[in-house]
Amino acid sequence: MADPITGDLFASDAFSEDAEQPRSTDAGARRRHTPLAVRMRPRTLEEVLGQQHLLEHGSPLRVLAEGSRGPAGASSVILYGPPGTGKTTLAHVLARGASRKFVELSAIRAGVKDVRQVMDRALEDRDLRGQTTVLFLDEIHRFNKAQQDALLPGVENGWVILVAATTENPSFSIIAPLLSRSLMLTLRSLTADDLSGLITRALEDTRGLDSAFELEEVARDHILRMASGDARRVLTTLEAAAAVAMGRSDDESVSPVTITGKDAEQAMDFAVQRYDRDGDQHYDIVSAFIKSLRGSDPDAALHYLARMVVAGEDPRFIARRLVIAAGEEVGMADPTALQTAMAAADAVALIGMPEARILLAQATVHIATAPKSNASYKALDAAIADVRAGKSGSVPPHLRDAHYSGAHRMGHGKGYIYAHDQPHHVAAQQYAPDELAGVNYYHPTGNGAERAVAERLEKLRSIIRGTGQ
Repeated sequence: MADPITGDLFASDAFSEDAEQPRSTDAGARRRHTPLAVRMRPRTLEEVLGQQHLLEHGSPLRVLAEGSRGPAGASSVILYGPPGTGKTTLAHVLARGASRKFVELSAIRAGVKDVRQVMDRALEDRDLRGQTTVLFLDEIHRFNKAQQDALLPGVENGWVILVAATTENPSFSIIAPLLSRSLMLTLRSLTADDLSGLITRALEDTRGLDSAFELEEVARDHILRMASGDARRVLTTLEAAAAVAMGRSDDESVSPVTITGKDAEQAMDFAVQRYDRDGDQHYDIVSAFIKSLRGSDPDAALHYLARMVVAGEDPRFIARRLVIAAGEEVGMADPTALQTAMAAADAVALIGMPEARILLAQATVHIATAPKSNASYKALDAAIADVRAGKSGSVPPHLRDAHYSGAHRMGHGKGYIYAHDQPHHVAAQQYAPDELAGVNYYHPTGNGAERAVAERLEKLRSIIRGTGQ
């Protein structure tokens, strides 16, 4: 692997057993101080766990890893997926091809000048040394437009093979010209079986714990549960649990040392939530929360509420979504749902967290279990559509304002019937413009309180329009 180009902006391949020996004479010491997650990084595609949908024979990643096959050649790729699914691992594996130089660029510290420096060096290496540069750019979504623009010449002309990784949707975070010049590959969260296999490999492999430890099943289950599908977190927790077990062991000569469930719990006592207030996890969880409310599943809704609360989501945001859901999903089927949601929003502002979670939970359960109707807002949307289509019409003369000077001479207000003077306080007169007379926008459902509203509305329309129906 190539050495860093300059400064701390770039990094070469991480330590591995088959890499060139480090200059230090104490290679074992370096190995001991290298995190388990780095030591266990796969060296070939065959060692990669999961992502089999991307690793089939002839797939773009296979072509990129094994070298060009004919005129098609290898393409730059953008790897999109949650943390711990193998994006960095795949980049390092892809860099191991013959006549390749691996460069890792920091998306946090690098500027346009640094990107151009990489491109110039890559062009020189290709033309003078016949060497292909694989540029790994982690968290590419942190690059601004100017920085991403600087990548275009090298990617388009093949000076570099770009392997970019991101946890955020590339459609929103990466410029269109760069997307069009790259393949976007989506990595999936690893399954429990994938991660369990990774634990077994780490326990037995000489690069890992080298059979010095054995793992109780309860400890394995705890690590898998706490990891939330993140391979890096699995290995980090396993390493920490091994350290706890070693510290607990009275006899250091005993081998293998047993990692107990208690050791694993001490290493990680609660699951870290994958959550980004501005990223996909935020939108996915909020979407699931709203759809669970709409689907009348209070248990699922409370689960997603808990995930937002644990992740530190702004409770005011949650309260706003509940207020919207009360109107959009419940509406007139249970008008009190909006009152509960507004009370919860007020409570959040008044008392804050953690106590406000109690009111958020109450509003969540109320909305989820309430009868549902979206008739109110669908009625407004239909009315808006007519207005935008030009179906407005003039306000009927008898409804126009008659208070200003000269209004009576124009017939404004003439013939208006005051509803409170009529039986049942309902007057038979036209309210809509002539073009829309008799149009029904609101179609109440038969759910909850809206059933009674539907019956009353039928009578109201009959009186107002004089239809007698």
